[in-house]
Formats: sequence, structure tokens, C-alpha cells
Amino acid sequence: MKNNIYVYIMVSAAVTYAIRVLPLLFMRKNVTNTFIKSFLYYVPYVTLSVMTFPAMIEASASLAAGIASFAVGVLLSFLGANLFITAAGSCCALYVLELILC
Repeated sequence: MKNNIYVYIMVSAAVTYAIRVLPLLFMRKNVTNTFIKSFLYYVPYVTLSVMTFPAMIEASASLAAGIASFAVGVLLSFLGANLFITAAGSCCALYVLELILC
């Protein structure tokens, strides 16, 4: 089959559309199962974490600096810092560690 970018775009659009439409077609009533409700509640957070975590670790020149900046971010979030402070602290930690390590 000839590589055609339009075919890829159409298949991607169909899959994305199907993922959004199929639950509307098959779920007529509200979800009452607590397990399914909690699962659906945490799906966006888990998806974001799965996409972000490898990039945080591998984006730096040093693996140790990436892991340390991730640890700083986790520590700041556990201490109650907001998202901006957590992200800025992780970036600053990565910058300082890469200056030291590289």
C-alpha cells in the first residue's frame, strides 16, 4: 500500500471519534459502580503522568539530574506548593544540577 498521509489522518480521526462516541451509544444510564467511577475519575491524571514522566527523566543531559529534579518536584508537591512553584522548582533544580554534573 502506498504511503498516503491522508489515509493516516483519516484513520486517526476515525479512531479518535469512535473513542468519544462509543461510550455515548452504549451507556444509557449513569454509572453507579464505585470502582468504574473512580477509574474514570483518575484516567486523565494517569494519562498525563504516563506521558510526562519519561520526558522529565530523559530530557536532561544527565539521567541523575533528571531523577533529582523529579524528586524535587515530588517533594514540593507533597509540601503543598502550587503547580507553578513545583514546575519552577523542578526546572531550577535541573538547571543547577546540569551545571554541576555536565
